[in-house]
Amino acid sequence: MSTTGDEDVRLDVTVEATVERAFQVFTEQFDQVKPREHNLLAPEEVVETVLEPRVGGDVYDRGADGGTCRWGRVLAFEPPHRLVFSWDISPTWQLVTDPAEASEVEVSFTEAGPGRTRVELVHRHLARHGAGWESLRDGVADQGGWPLYLERYAALVD
Repeated sequence: MSTTGDEDVRLDVTVEATVERAFQVFTEQFDQVKPREHNLLAPEEVVETVLEPRVGGDVYDRGADGGTCRWGRVLAFEPPHRLVFSWDISPTWQLVTDPAEASEVEVSFTEAGPGRTRVELVHRHLARHGAGWESLRDGVADQGGWPLYLERYAALVD
């Protein structure tokens, strides 16, 4: 995995799976990729994270009492090669209501050899979040951010 770019966070991992399986695991098991402790519903416990598999779908957490917190919108859903969703979370870890102030996460799946797939995650347009965007970039690039998600994802695939 590597992180590059001033405004963007770029990470990649290669998994032992076909492109189709790699995409399917990421999108259908996103609930197991996202750690429960990453929780904007607190103090309510997150019991499920949902990624609705269609353009216009939501990405949200469901709490133990049934409450929900929508923190993303699916912008592109192109099986088995590409998924893009918005990141509607500010540098202060509050929800963003204006789409012009949201960043984007693109996950692409490319064949890296027989039964192997390179998965690249790019969190881009972070400066749209305004003042303090650098702290958001640093937070999602930190080991407890996207690197943790990709580690958990790779363990699911393998």
